[in-house]
Amino acid sequence: MFGCSQQPAPQPPQENAAPAATSSQPPKGPVTPPTTDEGRIKSAMSAAPESVAKEATIIAMDEKMQVRTLRQGTSMWTCLPDGPSPGLDPMCMDKNGLEWVQAWLAHKDPPANKMGFGYMLMGGSDASNEDPLATAPAEGHPWVDTGPHVMVFNIGTRFEGYPATHEDPTKPFVMFPNTPYAHLMIPVK
Repeated sequence: MFGCSQQPAPQPPQENAAPAATSSQPPKGPVTPPTTDEGRIKSAMSAAPESVAKEATIIAMDEKMQVRTLRQGTSMWTCLPDGPSPGLDPMCMDKNGLEWVQAWLAHKDPPANKMGFGYMLMGGSDASNEDPLATAPAEGHPWVDTGPHVMVFNIGTRFEGYPATHEDPTKPFVMFPNTPYAHLMIPVK
């Protein structure tokens, strides 16, 4: 689907690894983001199929959201390593997807009419499925863990009628509904 190969999802780098239920599933529970550039590159590359990741630019952000290029790529793809959340959440996105992510991280509106695409084949761990600016779950709510998935960014109203909650993680749903950051989440294996 959308460039996904039939190969198993990439495995997390050892630096991030927590015990997993099986070798083909991302680890559950808290993980430590990579601390070396080599570890960050491996983490970032685990987000997408090898055919995408091997040519992608790899960037990392510090606590102040300053971007640093770890490896210059030769394609339209950019990958980010795992960040500070309880689970793995490296991601790779196309040029439009990167603009969407940069707008989201800066709390600005995404660029209009630029649909983008992204991979999170290691899954993700978010504070909320509804509040795009949440930095921690609401009191009494757990972190939201999503399995391996791809995303369509800047969807506008194109997917009205899709579920807007993560009740069934095996089916597509809209994350951050009714916000400028609404995007379609599509589970993959």
